[in-house]
Amino acid sequence: MRIVTFNVNGIRAATRRGFVEWLSDVDADVIALQEVRCRAEQLPDSFGDYHVSYCEGNLAGRNGVAIMTRNAPKAVRTWNGKSMQLVGVEQTELDTPDGLPLEPELEDFRQAGRWIEVDLADAPATVASLYLPKGDSPYNTRNKDPENAKAKYDSKMSFLSGFAKQISKMLKRTAQTGRELVIVGDYNIAHTNLDLKNWKGNQKSSGFLPEERQWLDSIISPDSLVDVSRDLHPGEEGPYTWWSWRGKAFDNDAGWRIDYQLATPKLAARAETSKVWRAPDYASRVSDHAALAIDYKI
Repeated sequence: MRIVTFNVNGIRAATRRGFVEWLSDVDADVIALQEVRCRAEQLPDSFGDYHVSYCEGNLAGRNGVAIMTRNAPKAVRTWNGKSMQLVGVEQTELDTPDGLPLEPELEDFRQAGRWIEVDLADAPATVASLYLPKGDSPYNTRNKDPENAKAKYDSKMSFLSGFAKQISKMLKRTAQTGRELVIVGDYNIAHTNLDLKNWKGNQKSSGFLPEERQWLDSIISPDSLVDVSRDLHPGEEGPYTWWSWRGKAFDNDAGWRIDYQLATPKLAARAETSKVWRAPDYASRVSDHAALAIDYKI
């Protein structure tokens, strides 16, 4: 089973840049999308025969997460209790209770369209699509609006605190139900020096702050959630999944690895191959991110 995560940086823009052609090439069983950034009624006809579960959130033109599956999922859960189900051009709005109490630190994000999860109908697994806040750095002395930067930093740290607790509850539920869990998406954090090209120059940058990296340390372990791509590529620089649109970052492969598939140990052990679908050149990019595809033997 091929599971893919892809921050599309706006599905309408991605469609204009070649998303439909990419979708045919990747030939995935499950595709998690982040930053769909579109009201459900404005979604382009870009998903082929996939069943799409979508949580758009309450901020016009911002956020939005989705999961595409070959078959209709057995169950869908979101933080705001709503999702849109799409098959072709047919849309149905569903009440989709999460089933787990949301941690207090996550209440401010309940309506933001940053989380959706599905129980697959054709495998004993739950797949979640996450778009973690980007935040900002209070340590950047060149920031023109330090007060706003501090507010974004505090918001992200609050999310991280609450989400770590939410993960613990999900892992307990996973153990009780017998379903494996994989939380895929844009985490907006590079974990180690291997995960971004210019790590020396970014130690005070949002996405590579010590406290952010320590948070990843706290949730990734052989006994809880495994960083599947890193597990398959130990000691390798990257493979990066995000490059700035600006300058020569893409041409020079000066990227960041901030998109992950974190899986429970039994599922991670079934991972066979991991591939970043990097565009062949700048002009061919569908997004500022590249998709991360992992094949699991399930």
